[in-house]
Amino acid sequence: MTRRRPVPGTRSAPAFAAVALVVLAATVTGCGADEETRDYSVPGTLCGIPFDTKELTPFLRPGKKLSVKPVIHLSGNWCDVSVDGKLAVRTVQKWWQGGADTAYFLGSQTLERVEKSADAGRYMYSGWQAFGKTEGCVDEKYGQELYTGVQAYGSDHRDADAMKRLIVSFTEKVEKSDVCDSKAS
Repeated sequence: MTRRRPVPGTRSAPAFAAVALVVLAATVTGCGADEETRDYSVPGTLCGIPFDTKELTPFLRPGKKLSVKPVIHLSGNWCDVSVDGKLAVRTVQKWWQGGADTAYFLGSQTLERVEKSADAGRYMYSGWQAFGKTEGCVDEKYGQELYTGVQAYGSDHRDADAMKRLIVSFTEKVEKSDVCDSKAS
């Protein structure tokens, strides 16, 4: 009786093929039409203020079209960033009562608790919104100081560290802008 020797690797081939098929199916499923993408580019400047697109992008929802709309008031400027017509992020530059702190200012901007702070309370932030107080941007005539805010209304993304970096950078850029110079005396 002649015994045939098994050829090395043939017994594992069906198992390997099954694993490869499962991996391939998972890959194809992940690339389906249901997966959303960002078909727009994120500008490096929002309403005249430079922004770190790397930090901002995760807070913007997937979609086809991004639009940026400034809203200018006597007391401040808002910059609404929308994706496919839905508000995603709003930045705020607002003249507010002098001598107040950031916690007092943010009470006028949100009903949500914002518990994290940095720089002795100058910046306050959470996973989706942040507020700051500029240094040296004072309207002597009206006794007001300039405050800042970044709120990611339309995002499920939460990242307190990124929000902190966004508000610190945004506030520093506002301090160097014409908005600060226009009222400071």
